[in-house]
Amino acid sequence: MSEAPLLAGVELGGTKCICTLASSPDEIVAQEIVPTGAAEETLARIEAILARWRAAHDFAALGVASFGPVDLDPASPSWGFIMTTPKPGWRQVDIAGRLAAPFVLPFAFDTDVNGAALAEMRWGAGRGMDDFAYITIGTGVGVGLIVNGAPTRGFGHSEFGHVRVARLPGDDWPGACPYHGACVEGLAAGGSIAKRLGGSAAALAEDHPVWETVAHAVAQLCHILVCAAAPRRIVIGGGVVSGHPHLLPRIETMLVESLAGYVLLPEDGPYVAAPGLGDRAGPLGPIALAAASLEAR
Repeated sequence: MSEAPLLAGVELGGTKCICTLASSPDEIVAQEIVPTGAAEETLARIEAILARWRAAHDFAALGVASFGPVDLDPASPSWGFIMTTPKPGWRQVDIAGRLAAPFVLPFAFDTDVNGAALAEMRWGAGRGMDDFAYITIGTGVGVGLIVNGAPTRGFGHSEFGHVRVARLPGDDWPGACPYHGACVEGLAAGGSIAKRLGGSAAALAEDHPVWETVAHAVAQLCHILVCAAAPRRIVIGGGVVSGHPHLLPRIETMLVESLAGYVLLPEDGPYVAAPGLGDRAGPLGPIALAAASLEAR
Protein backbone atom coordinates (compact mmCIF):
# COMPACT_ATOMS: atom_id res chain seq x y z
CA MET A 1 0.00 0.00 0.00
CA SER A 2 1.10 3.58 -0.69
CA GLU A 3 1.51 6.43 1.78
CA ALA A 4 -1.40 8.29 0.15
CA PRO A 5 -4.17 9.24 2.61
CA LEU A 6 -7.41 7.30 2.69
CA LEU A 7 -10.34 9.24 1.21
CA ALA A 8 -14.10 8.74 1.14
CA GLY A 9 -16.34 9.67 -1.76
CA VAL A 10 -20.01 9.50 -2.68
CA GLU A 11 -21.21 9.63 -6.28
CA LEU A 12 -24.89 10.48 -6.01
CA GLY A 13 -26.62 9.35 -9.20
CA GLY A 14 -30.18 9.37 -10.39
CA THR A 15 -30.35 5.57 -10.37
CA LYS A 16 -27.71 4.54 -7.85
CA CYS A 17 -25.22 6.04 -5.42
CA ILE A 18 -21.70 4.62 -5.25
CA CYS A 19 -19.78 5.06 -2.00
CA THR A 20 -16.02 4.54 -2.33
CA LEU A 21 -13.19 4.36 0.19
CA ALA A 22 -9.83 4.65 -1.56
CA SER A 23 -6.46 6.34 -1.74
CA SER A 24 -6.12 5.94 -5.53
CA PRO A 25 -7.72 4.02 -8.40
CA ASP A 26 -5.39 1.12 -7.64
CA GLU A 27 -6.07 1.13 -3.90
CA ILE A 28 -9.81 0.85 -3.34
CA VAL A 29 -10.46 -0.37 0.19
CA ALA A 30 -14.25 -0.61 0.01
CA GLN A 31 -17.11 0.23 -2.31
CA GLU A 32 -20.85 -0.02 -1.68
CA ILE A 33 -23.86 0.75 -3.87
CA VAL A 34 -27.09 2.29 -2.59
CA PRO A 35 -30.07 2.43 -4.98
CA THR A 36 -31.38 5.99 -5.35
CA GLY A 37 -34.83 5.82 -3.83
CA ALA A 38 -36.57 8.35 -1.62
CA ALA A 39 -34.19 11.09 -0.51
CA GLU A 40 -34.44 10.48 3.26
CA GLU A 41 -33.96 6.72 3.01
CA THR A 42 -31.11 7.00 0.49
CA LEU A 43 -29.16 9.62 2.45
CA ALA A 44 -29.65 7.72 5.72
CA ARG A 45 -28.11 4.61 4.18
CA ILE A 46 -25.15 6.62 2.85
CA GLU A 47 -24.67 8.26 6.26
CA ALA A 48 -24.52 4.83 7.88
CA ILE A 49 -21.86 3.63 5.43
CA LEU A 50 -19.71 6.72 5.97
CA ALA A 51 -20.03 6.45 9.76
CA ARG A 52 -18.97 2.81 9.66
CA TRP A 53 -15.98 3.60 7.44
CA ARG A 54 -14.96 6.55 9.59
CA ALA A 55 -14.97 4.38 12.70
CA ALA A 56 -12.99 1.58 11.05
CA HIS A 57 -10.58 3.51 8.84
CA ASP A 58 -10.56 7.19 9.90
CA PHE A 59 -10.51 8.62 6.36
CA ALA A 60 -8.86 12.04 5.87
CA ALA A 61 -11.32 13.85 3.59
CA LEU A 62 -14.76 13.46 2.01
CA GLY A 63 -15.95 14.31 -1.49
CA VAL A 64 -19.51 14.25 -2.80
CA ALA A 65 -20.33 14.45 -6.52
CA SER A 66 -24.04 14.74 -7.22
CA PHE A 67 -26.54 14.75 -10.04
CA GLY A 68 -28.10 18.15 -10.45
CA PRO A 69 -28.70 20.88 -11.01
CA VAL A 70 -27.06 21.78 -7.68
CA ASP A 71 -26.21 25.08 -6.00
CA LEU A 72 -22.41 25.50 -5.96
CA ASP A 73 -22.26 29.13 -4.79
CA PRO A 74 -20.58 29.09 -1.32
CA ALA A 75 -22.29 32.40 -0.47
CA SER A 76 -25.77 31.05 -1.20
CA PRO A 77 -28.05 29.89 1.64
CA SER A 78 -28.87 26.86 -0.53
CA TRP A 79 -25.25 25.89 -1.24
CA GLY A 80 -25.02 22.13 -1.57
CA PHE A 81 -28.73 21.69 -2.33
CA ILE A 82 -30.17 19.88 -5.33
CA MET A 83 -32.24 22.47 -7.17
CA THR A 84 -34.65 22.01 -10.10
CA THR A 85 -34.28 18.28 -10.71
CA PRO A 86 -37.30 16.48 -12.17
CA LYS A 87 -36.48 13.53 -9.89
CA PRO A 88 -39.45 13.25 -7.50
CA GLY A 89 -38.71 14.12 -3.88
CA TRP A 90 -35.17 15.40 -4.45
CA ARG A 91 -35.78 19.07 -5.22
CA GLN A 92 -34.37 21.42 -2.54
CA VAL A 93 -32.67 18.56 -0.66
CA ASP A 94 -29.54 19.60 1.27
CA ILE A 95 -26.97 17.05 0.10
CA ALA A 96 -23.71 18.68 1.16
CA GLY A 97 -24.84 19.80 4.59
CA ARG A 98 -26.44 16.47 5.37
CA LEU A 99 -23.47 14.28 4.43
CA ALA A 100 -20.71 16.57 5.73
CA ALA A 101 -22.32 17.39 9.09
CA PRO A 102 -21.04 14.38 11.09
CA PHE A 103 -17.40 14.99 10.14
CA VAL A 104 -14.84 17.67 10.94
CA LEU A 105 -12.48 17.22 8.01
CA PRO A 106 -11.81 18.61 4.51
CA PHE A 107 -14.92 18.34 2.35
CA ALA A 108 -15.71 19.07 -1.31
CA PHE A 109 -19.00 19.11 -3.19
CA ASP A 110 -19.53 19.38 -6.95
CA THR A 111 -21.49 17.92 -9.83
CA ASP A 112 -21.01 14.30 -10.83
CA VAL A 113 -19.58 15.27 -14.22
CA ASN A 114 -17.15 17.80 -12.77
CA GLY A 115 -15.97 15.09 -10.39
CA ALA A 116 -15.47 12.64 -13.25
CA ALA A 117 -13.57 15.28 -15.23
CA LEU A 118 -11.23 15.93 -12.29
CA ALA A 119 -10.69 12.19 -11.81
CA GLU A 120 -9.72 11.84 -15.47
CA MET A 121 -7.31 14.78 -15.11
CA ARG A 122 -5.71 13.27 -12.01
CA TRP A 123 -5.51 9.63 -13.08
CA GLY A 124 -6.88 9.16 -16.60
CA ALA A 125 -7.06 10.60 -20.11
CA GLY A 126 -6.66 14.21 -18.96
CA ARG A 127 -3.39 13.89 -17.06
CA GLY A 128 -1.13 16.89 -17.52
CA MET A 129 -3.96 19.08 -18.82
CA ASP A 130 -5.48 22.17 -17.20
CA ASP A 131 -8.23 22.62 -19.80
CA PHE A 132 -10.39 19.57 -20.31
CA ALA A 133 -13.97 18.48 -20.93
CA TYR A 134 -15.74 15.31 -19.83
CA ILE A 135 -19.10 14.47 -21.40
CA THR A 136 -21.32 11.73 -20.03
CA ILE A 137 -24.12 10.35 -22.20
CA GLY A 138 -26.40 8.01 -20.33
CA THR A 139 -29.80 8.63 -18.79
CA GLY A 140 -29.05 12.31 -19.42
CA VAL A 141 -26.21 14.33 -20.93
CA GLY A 142 -23.83 16.24 -18.69
CA VAL A 143 -20.58 18.11 -19.22
CA GLY A 144 -17.76 18.69 -16.77
CA LEU A 145 -15.83 21.65 -18.18
CA ILE A 146 -12.47 22.42 -16.54
CA VAL A 147 -10.79 25.73 -17.41
CA ASN A 148 -7.37 26.69 -16.01
CA GLY A 149 -7.48 23.68 -13.70
CA ALA A 150 -10.87 24.35 -12.10
CA PRO A 151 -14.52 23.65 -12.96
CA THR A 152 -16.24 26.63 -14.54
CA ARG A 153 -18.28 28.75 -12.15
CA GLY A 154 -20.74 31.57 -12.62
CA PHE A 155 -24.12 31.90 -10.96
CA GLY A 156 -24.32 28.13 -11.53
CA HIS A 157 -22.46 25.21 -13.06
CA SER A 158 -22.40 24.52 -16.80
CA GLU A 159 -25.40 22.74 -18.34
CA PHE A 160 -24.11 22.05 -21.84
CA GLY A 161 -26.29 18.98 -22.16
CA HIS A 162 -29.24 21.34 -22.57
CA VAL A 163 -27.90 23.54 -25.35
CA ARG A 164 -29.89 23.55 -28.58
CA VAL A 165 -27.74 22.59 -31.54
CA ALA A 166 -27.88 22.65 -35.33
CA ARG A 167 -30.00 19.71 -36.47
CA LEU A 168 -28.97 17.04 -38.92
CA PRO A 169 -30.58 18.02 -42.24
CA GLY A 170 -33.91 16.27 -42.65
CA ASP A 171 -34.26 15.40 -38.98
CA ASP A 172 -37.32 17.10 -37.52
CA TRP A 173 -38.05 14.78 -34.57
CA PRO A 174 -39.07 17.13 -31.70
CA GLY A 175 -36.77 15.57 -29.10
CA ALA A 176 -37.53 14.19 -25.65
CA CYS A 177 -36.27 16.77 -23.16
CA PRO A 178 -39.25 17.97 -21.07
CA TYR A 179 -37.65 21.42 -20.83
CA HIS A 180 -36.03 22.04 -24.23
CA GLY A 181 -37.26 19.41 -26.66
CA ALA A 182 -34.46 18.80 -29.13
CA CYS A 183 -31.49 19.93 -27.02
CA VAL A 184 -28.49 17.56 -26.93
CA GLU A 185 -29.99 15.58 -24.04
CA GLY A 186 -33.34 15.44 -25.83
CA LEU A 187 -31.65 13.96 -28.90
CA ALA A 188 -28.76 11.84 -27.62
CA ALA A 189 -29.46 10.61 -24.07
CA GLY A 190 -30.26 6.94 -23.65
CA GLY A 191 -33.85 7.62 -22.66
CA SER A 192 -34.33 9.99 -25.57
CA ILE A 193 -33.04 7.44 -28.06
CA ALA A 194 -35.38 4.82 -26.59
CA LYS A 195 -38.36 7.18 -26.90
CA ARG A 196 -37.45 7.91 -30.49
CA LEU A 197 -37.16 4.22 -31.36
CA GLY A 198 -39.98 2.97 -29.17
CA GLY A 199 -37.56 0.59 -27.46
CA SER A 200 -33.97 0.00 -26.36
CA ALA A 201 -31.05 0.85 -28.63
CA ALA A 202 -28.69 -1.59 -26.91
CA ALA A 203 -28.64 -4.15 -29.72
CA LEU A 204 -28.78 -1.77 -32.68
CA ALA A 205 -26.22 -2.27 -35.46
CA GLU A 206 -23.57 0.38 -36.08
CA ASP A 207 -25.21 1.38 -39.37
CA HIS A 208 -28.64 2.08 -37.87
CA PRO A 209 -29.73 5.60 -38.91
CA VAL A 210 -30.32 6.72 -35.33
CA TRP A 211 -26.58 6.74 -34.64
CA GLU A 212 -26.07 9.39 -37.30
CA THR A 213 -28.44 11.72 -35.47
CA VAL A 214 -26.85 10.96 -32.08
CA ALA A 215 -23.30 11.48 -33.34
CA HIS A 216 -24.31 14.70 -35.08
CA ALA A 217 -25.89 16.17 -31.93
CA VAL A 218 -22.86 15.30 -29.81
CA ALA A 219 -20.46 16.63 -32.45
CA GLN A 220 -22.35 19.92 -32.38
CA LEU A 221 -21.98 19.97 -28.59
CA CYS A 222 -18.24 19.39 -29.02
CA HIS A 223 -18.12 22.25 -31.57
CA ILE A 224 -19.61 24.57 -28.94
CA LEU A 225 -17.12 23.41 -26.30
CA VAL A 226 -14.17 23.91 -28.66
CA CYS A 227 -15.26 27.41 -29.58
CA ALA A 228 -16.19 28.38 -26.01
CA ALA A 229 -13.24 27.03 -24.03
CA ALA A 230 -10.80 25.17 -26.34
CA PRO A 231 -10.30 22.14 -24.04
CA ARG A 232 -7.17 20.20 -24.89
CA ARG A 233 -9.19 16.99 -25.04
CA ILE A 234 -12.83 15.95 -24.87
CA VAL A 235 -13.53 12.62 -23.20
CA ILE A 236 -16.94 11.00 -23.59
CA GLY A 237 -18.22 8.38 -21.16
CA GLY A 238 -21.58 7.03 -20.06
CA GLY A 239 -23.58 4.02 -21.08
CA VAL A 240 -24.59 5.15 -24.57
CA VAL A 241 -21.01 5.57 -25.80
CA SER A 242 -19.41 2.76 -23.79
CA GLY A 243 -21.99 0.42 -25.27
CA HIS A 244 -21.42 1.78 -28.78
CA PRO A 245 -17.74 2.81 -29.05
CA HIS A 246 -18.07 3.24 -32.82
CA LEU A 247 -19.62 6.62 -31.99
CA LEU A 248 -16.33 8.20 -30.83
CA PRO A 249 -14.45 8.33 -34.17
CA ARG A 250 -17.71 9.25 -35.88
CA ILE A 251 -18.18 12.21 -33.52
CA GLU A 252 -14.61 13.42 -34.05
CA THR A 253 -14.97 13.22 -37.84
CA MET A 254 -18.20 15.23 -37.67
CA LEU A 255 -16.56 17.73 -35.31
CA VAL A 256 -13.67 18.34 -37.71
CA GLU A 257 -16.10 18.75 -40.59
CA SER A 258 -18.22 21.17 -38.55
CA LEU A 259 -15.22 23.32 -37.55
CA ALA A 260 -14.42 23.52 -41.29
CA GLY A 261 -10.74 24.34 -40.80
CA TYR A 262 -11.41 27.49 -38.76
CA VAL A 263 -10.11 25.83 -35.57
CA LEU A 264 -7.45 23.12 -35.76
CA LEU A 265 -7.62 20.51 -33.04
CA PRO A 266 -4.52 19.34 -31.09
CA GLU A 267 -2.65 16.58 -32.89
CA ASP A 268 -1.82 14.40 -29.87
CA GLY A 269 -5.10 12.61 -30.56
CA PRO A 270 -7.56 11.20 -30.62
CA TYR A 271 -9.14 14.47 -29.54
CA VAL A 272 -12.52 12.87 -28.79
CA ALA A 273 -11.55 9.95 -26.58
CA ALA A 274 -12.86 7.32 -24.21
CA PRO A 275 -12.28 7.79 -20.48
CA GLY A 276 -8.89 6.52 -19.35
CA LEU A 277 -10.59 5.28 -16.18
CA GLY A 278 -13.42 3.61 -18.07
CA ASP A 279 -16.59 3.28 -16.03
CA ARG A 280 -14.63 4.12 -12.86
CA ALA A 281 -14.41 7.83 -13.74
CA GLY A 282 -17.73 8.57 -12.04
CA PRO A 283 -17.12 6.72 -8.75
CA LEU A 284 -13.57 8.11 -8.56
CA GLY A 285 -14.82 11.67 -9.12
CA PRO A 286 -15.63 12.29 -5.45
CA ILE A 287 -12.29 10.74 -4.47
CA ALA A 288 -10.57 13.30 -6.71
CA LEU A 289 -12.67 16.03 -5.07
CA ALA A 290 -11.66 14.80 -1.62
CA ALA A 291 -7.98 14.70 -2.61
CA ALA A 292 -8.14 18.28 -3.91
CA SER A 293 -9.84 19.48 -0.72
CA LEU A 294 -7.14 17.84 1.39
CA GLU A 295 -4.38 19.40 -0.71
CA ALA A 296 -6.04 22.82 -0.46
CA ARG A 297 -6.22 22.49 3.32
